[in-house]
Amino acid sequence: MEGCRLLRDGLARQGWAATTCLFLCGYVPRHPRHGLSTLRKRRKRPILSSDMPAENLINAPEFTVSELSSALRRTVEDAYGHVRVRGEISGFRGPHSSGHCYFALKDESAKIEAVIWKFAHARMRFKPQEGLEVIATGKLTTYPGSSKYQIVIEALEPAGIGALMALMEERKRKLAAEGLFDEARKQLLPWLPEVIGVVTSPTGAVIRDILHRLQDRFPRRVLVWPVKVQGEGSAEQVAAAIRGFNALPETGRIPRPDLLIVARGGGSLEDLWSFNEEIVVRAAADSMIPLISAVGHETDITLIDFAADKRAPTPTAAAEMAVPVRSELFVEVESLARRTMVCWQRGQESRRNELRAAARALPGLSELLAIPRQRLDHLGAALPRGLKANTHAHHRRFSHLSAGLTLKVLRGQVAQANHRLTVSGERIRLSARALLRNRRERFAGLEVRLKASKLSNAQAQRNAIARNRERTQRLADRARRALETAMQRLDARVAHSGQLLSALSYRGVLARGFALVRDEQGHAVHAAAAIGPSAHLSIEFADGRVGATADADRPAATTAPAGPAKPVPRETKPVAPKRVAKPVDQGSLF
Repeated sequence: MEGCRLLRDGLARQGWAATTCLFLCGYVPRHPRHGLSTLRKRRKRPILSSDMPAENLINAPEFTVSELSSALRRTVEDAYGHVRVRGEISGFRGPHSSGHCYFALKDESAKIEAVIWKFAHARMRFKPQEGLEVIATGKLTTYPGSSKYQIVIEALEPAGIGALMALMEERKRKLAAEGLFDEARKQLLPWLPEVIGVVTSPTGAVIRDILHRLQDRFPRRVLVWPVKVQGEGSAEQVAAAIRGFNALPETGRIPRPDLLIVARGGGSLEDLWSFNEEIVVRAAADSMIPLISAVGHETDITLIDFAADKRAPTPTAAAEMAVPVRSELFVEVESLARRTMVCWQRGQESRRNELRAAARALPGLSELLAIPRQRLDHLGAALPRGLKANTHAHHRRFSHLSAGLTLKVLRGQVAQANHRLTVSGERIRLSARALLRNRRERFAGLEVRLKASKLSNAQAQRNAIARNRERTQRLADRARRALETAMQRLDARVAHSGQLLSALSYRGVLARGFALVRDEQGHAVHAAAAIGPSAHLSIEFADGRVGATADADRPAATTAPAGPAKPVPRETKPVAPKRVAKPVDQGSLF
């Protein structure tokens, strides 16, 4: 109606009548007496259209942007009204500061903006969540501020979980069953880490926010491992960065961080999907360094948040969790020191005042003993009267008791005692008989069991002896066969060695007609040059040894050593020439 009023006012300034405005907007009065306040919608083509002649467009009215947007809004609302739309929630970041909710509904090929007003969101039993597939009931309208159509949701019901959310939930259940999300695996964050490792994109605003926050609170050394935080290969880079920080040596050139922060800015479920990958979750769970997950905004939930030791709603909050505020620590230490000094001074002053008060209130020795001395005198004066009263009371008591001690009473008590003694003796006798009978029966049973055990034990021993005898017999047979086999092998080895010795012995060579010549020391002579003149030799044949002496003359084939020839002495008698035997070449024995 506001748009209709604006359109009517604009046409009135141009000289158009009010009914023309109603025709343009597609409204006609329901009844003449109802006036403009009870207009009824009627779908009718406006009189201003593109099929009008050009000369008629000269007098066509002008529309403002607001008027045209209002007309389009009424057209969309008239054509559809209330609709039910099924789709997956995307881009939901929680209620706005005003209480309204803004997000989008999408499917495989289309997307529509959606809004839930504050009062409608407050009475909804089912609240919207990122990635859920829902059925939304509401009114289709337009938003003139950005020239787009949207659905104003009045009721919301779940239709199922989207594909990504279903995959995420299935993966979450699988990893939780393996124990990766257990609280027992969580590590405590260091109170003041020396080195902080950050796994994030080096070009985004996240690392600047973390550095600025650390600088404001407590400057620490920061190691940045640059990775991709979105797209293909980003999950592998994030997991490799976490494992790389854990693999750094503690005393290496690059120090090992005391705390890790895995951070990324906000985005849709698809943008944050790298941090839902199994490789990233397992790397975070296996990290020996305490890890803070700061992925997305406060409403974004990823699987790395469950495996991390601590989850931060934003990267800035992760920096706040990592270190305390240095100025606040200074103030707190100063305050504690001041409070300690004040408490000590107050304690000293309090103890000094108590000492002074005790010194003033401490009475003298005479005052301390005055009351006990008076009490002693009073009790000493009352002691004789007390003794007399006590004696009189005991006398009355003994008199009363002696009146009851008569002979008849004593006899009755003795009779009762005798009866109890008789009954007790009978019970003891019966108990002794029963106990004895039980013991006899028990001993009889034990005797039977003992006999049976002895018989079974004896039989078992006989069986064991028989088995051992058979085993001993088998072992003796095997030993005898083994000894025979060993003796046969040794005999064969000795025979073979004898044959080999006979084959290699020089006596076999002597049997073939050769002789072995030795010198005086018993060494074998291998050449004629080694024999001196008149040398004593020993010649060994196959059937024995013969002694021999070498002649002075050498064989012709042997060259004599150079030197002056000795004169031959003359004999008085002619000496017949000796018969020289032809040397026989015997060869070498070795």
